[in-house]
Amino acid sequence: MRNWYKSGEPWIWATAGAVALSLVAVYAVVWLTAARGLTHFWPKPIAEVTLQERDGSTSRLIGEIREKEEVSLIRLREQGYKIDSKNLFTDRYLVKLGNKDLTGIDFKWFPAPMLGEFTYPKDMVAIERREWGNFYGRLKAVKETGNVVAEGPVAWAEMEKRLVRSNDLFRQALRIAKSDIGKINYALERVRLRERKLEMTNELTEAAKANFVKERGAREAEYAVLQQRLELIRRDIERDSVSIETSDGQLVDIPLAKIADMYMPNAMSVWQKMGFYVHKFYEFVSDDPREANTEGGIFPAIFGTVMMVLLMSVMVTPLGIMAAIYMREYAKPGPVIRTIRISVNNLAGVPSIVYGVFGLGFFVYVLGGSIDELFFAAALPAPTFGSPGLLWASLTLALLTLPVVIVATEEGLSRVPRTIREGSLALGATKAETLGRTVLPMASPAMMTGLILAVARAAGEVAPLMLVGVVKLAPSLPLDGSFPFLHLERKFMHLGFHIYDVGFQSPNVEAARPLVYATALLLVIIIVVLNLAAIRLRNRMREKLRGLEGV
Repeated sequence: MRNWYKSGEPWIWATAGAVALSLVAVYAVVWLTAARGLTHFWPKPIAEVTLQERDGSTSRLIGEIREKEEVSLIRLREQGYKIDSKNLFTDRYLVKLGNKDLTGIDFKWFPAPMLGEFTYPKDMVAIERREWGNFYGRLKAVKETGNVVAEGPVAWAEMEKRLVRSNDLFRQALRIAKSDIGKINYALERVRLRERKLEMTNELTEAAKANFVKERGAREAEYAVLQQRLELIRRDIERDSVSIETSDGQLVDIPLAKIADMYMPNAMSVWQKMGFYVHKFYEFVSDDPREANTEGGIFPAIFGTVMMVLLMSVMVTPLGIMAAIYMREYAKPGPVIRTIRISVNNLAGVPSIVYGVFGLGFFVYVLGGSIDELFFAAALPAPTFGSPGLLWASLTLALLTLPVVIVATEEGLSRVPRTIREGSLALGATKAETLGRTVLPMASPAMMTGLILAVARAAGEVAPLMLVGVVKLAPSLPLDGSFPFLHLERKFMHLGFHIYDVGFQSPNVEAARPLVYATALLLVIIIVVLNLAAIRLRNRMREKLRGLEGV
């Protein structure tokens, strides 16, 4: 045993076990997130069951069976349920009832002994509404301006045709309201700021006033035309509606303008469900959120996350590399450089929220406030750069990840043999030429490693972003078709904050839970994709460097 211990084999087994345990933990997290998140888009069957109420009466339930768990009968009897059983435990089901505007609840637990046999009628309809969540029932009729145009077996085909038309009109109205009218409002604000700037400098002449009035009048005329067109579209959308029978036999008319999707999951084949799954996943990554971020898509959060990481990478890479080059290649060794290195290493362990407080105090209030006073005085007291935004969030995360890039770059520079530097200088190259043509290319893989680590950390940070730019819902993307196209002063959405908001601030926890897993999985995928792109670039640099070494 002593010889076996001295051979070092136990350490080999210990390290291999640690690696295996780490892989199991990582794969378990990814598997759990994927299993909970990807199943969110699969169409759930709608069950119909008879419920025995606490007072002995019976009623009918319609909804989706979401969860099943074992519960103590004593606990149920304390809640008022009259259950005759000798067992100590029984099952209970979490049912998504929908119809929240009618019942006031969306999810509810029901004990198994109080429920009859579950059936899954094929005529059950699930309606995904733009507000108030899902609605469940049976389609009875399709109406146009209050008059029945189809009922019975032909109602579904008529509904599908009219729903396509309604969704097309809704997208047209959304594009006009968000894009076309948004551009006009932005242009009117620019006119106001130009006029205000001339007024502040006493350069506002009568001719300039006339030009501003003329320009403002042209924009307002465009706005009036778009507003009239928008009203016509909205009036046209509200033409059609469907009549749905609820679980208690009540008929409810729902305008198609309030319906995002409508389907019969119990009647779907496997291929239809797969097509529905792909369609819903595409909506998830391409649409805007709705219903307090618990419904719809997360495209603004995806866009904001990627945009912020790219801007952060552009800022942190040159700063980190230049700092590392100076400390390794130019600065004389001594107590000052040792102190700087110790400070850099300690900065890597500072809590991220501290960076957020610094970013808010310095970048936003001091630097942003000064920029507003110098260049955007016409907009004051409304801040432009003096409030949290994309630029300050990117700078804060660049500062947070700067130590990682510096340390990785220094490690790469230290691995370049001294003989290579001396050989280059002996051949007549200057120190700058040696550094630019020999040392930096050989250290570039280490620089990319630092960037990879910086991206991995920055993409998942949430705490500092809550102070310097991230919001629950951003009405406009930082990148659009209005000059200057990239609006660094705008607030933005972020996947990490979106997960926090949906998971801990949502008014409907049960509905938000699967969305949290789906968003978390997407965040992991985005980080992996960004890292793989950086790793591929690093590997290409290595291959190129090996080719140069061969020459």
